[in-house]
Amino acid sequence: MPLFQRHKEKDNCLWAVWKVEETITQLLALLPHSETYQRDITRFASPKRQLEWLAVRVLLYVLLGEEKSIQYRIDGKPYFSDHSHSLSISHTRGYVAVIVGQPDKEVGIDIEQYGERVHKVASRFMRPDEKAGIYKGTDTWGLLLHWSAKETLFKCLNAEEVDFCEHLQIFPFPIEESGIFQAIEYRTPNRQSFKIHYYLSPDFVLTLIF
Repeated sequence: MPLFQRHKEKDNCLWAVWKVEETITQLLALLPHSETYQRDITRFASPKRQLEWLAVRVLLYVLLGEEKSIQYRIDGKPYFSDHSHSLSISHTRGYVAVIVGQPDKEVGIDIEQYGERVHKVASRFMRPDEKAGIYKGTDTWGLLLHWSAKETLFKCLNAEEVDFCEHLQIFPFPIEESGIFQAIEYRTPNRQSFKIHYYLSPDFVLTLIF
């Protein structure tokens, strides 16, 4: 299907979300040199994982207008082999999201499907001094935004052994359909501050750093 969302931000930063409704065959048809991609997906036993992997490549091809080879660091962080842009990738049920930026600037993106399960794992990422805001009569959106934001922060830190409670803090903010909130990390000596952009959809929350 066409891009679900596509945005161009300042400094040549691009991000987009793709709703995955295609089959593996249909996704392969959207890529040049499809036989190479067909061979590559055989490393994944799960058809779901194959779809996600292909959808990311299709989204990047549509976004950039050219094929890019993606490599992965030891910690799993993706990067373009030609180092032409910085890169971050995320996926949740039915969607993939990517962001590309200038090669010398870290970018991060995370997408999380809406669901009540987040309440069961909130203690893993919510600090005692953090409080999830209320949106549409529930704090589920607020919890998902905290979780997603900390995943995005983690992707931008390039640090090991990051504790989401101890090392990452989200400052209070009113929840709207989209907006920006502030965060800080305590994992590195620099104690960097971040602006986190967010968007809410009926199906998911999306957070970005660029």
